[in-house]
Amino acid sequence: MPYSLSPLTRPARLAPGARVAVVAPAGPVPEESLESGLDLLRGWGLDPVVAPHVLDRHPAFPYLAGEDADRAADLQNAWCDPSVDAVFCARGGYGCQRMTGLLDWEAMRAARPKPFVGYSDITALHEQFAVRLGVATLHAPMAATAGFLKNEAAREHLRATLFDPESVRVLTSATGRVLVPGRARGVTLGGCVSLLAAELGVAHTRPSATGGLLLIEDIGEEAYRLDRILTQLLRARWLDGMRGVALGSWEECGPYEEVRAVLRDRLGPLGVPVAEEFGFGHGEGALTMPFGLPAELDADAGTLTLDVPALV
Repeated sequence: MPYSLSPLTRPARLAPGARVAVVAPAGPVPEESLESGLDLLRGWGLDPVVAPHVLDRHPAFPYLAGEDADRAADLQNAWCDPSVDAVFCARGGYGCQRMTGLLDWEAMRAARPKPFVGYSDITALHEQFAVRLGVATLHAPMAATAGFLKNEAAREHLRATLFDPESVRVLTSATGRVLVPGRARGVTLGGCVSLLAAELGVAHTRPSATGGLLLIEDIGEEAYRLDRILTQLLRARWLDGMRGVALGSWEECGPYEEVRAVLRDRLGPLGVPVAEEFGFGHGEGALTMPFGLPAELDADAGTLTLDVPALV
């Protein structure tokens, strides 16, 4: 049968008193930022616990939060711990791809699904959780990042998604506008587009985005590099059969008009609806975007309507 994305299993929503784990699968975490994030989570009525290696530093590579095996163990133990109701990533950076092969995916499949929260480098884990676990995840601000600590709108949208997901089934942005008109239905997926391209040809990854609504953004990728990334996805035919695209923020990617021209040139000929400046990703006030859910994108209206709440 031809491949097409299917909806994934939705984890349970949170309630006051829920125990949540904070892990660092990628870059090093500033202790002060972590403590501030934990205070905010406690303010939501949650009981946050910090994984043992969150504040580690790799002895040779300062861009990593500790050894690969330790970061993997923290994530696996948090996911498999029956007393933990959700797993929050502390920050992104780089490192997730180095440790995915160290996780015991069979053990993780045996654990009950729970909300998994993160973005940026965490894109690699969103993809692995989708393919290996069949679990829907949340592309959302992380516990020790400025987007969570300093932006109330971003924080509140995440809180609503976690505690009252029915209230945020229609996702829209004040800045959103149409790039290519139309409506489309599909299953949500995405994240940092550079990470999606970096996953091409890797075992346990999706062969294509067929049947999907692609939600992409990035940071620090100049226009020519975004051109190369999108061209790679096109040449690999990974975008074949995709139903529609919502474009988030492009922080530190250069003048937006240059970025926009590349996005239009590479994505426009696909003949699917495209909405731009949709308000998720590395930009200020980022929306929480659920991955693995059936939804309808209306590029003209600038809305993404989930068929079901992000969590059950």
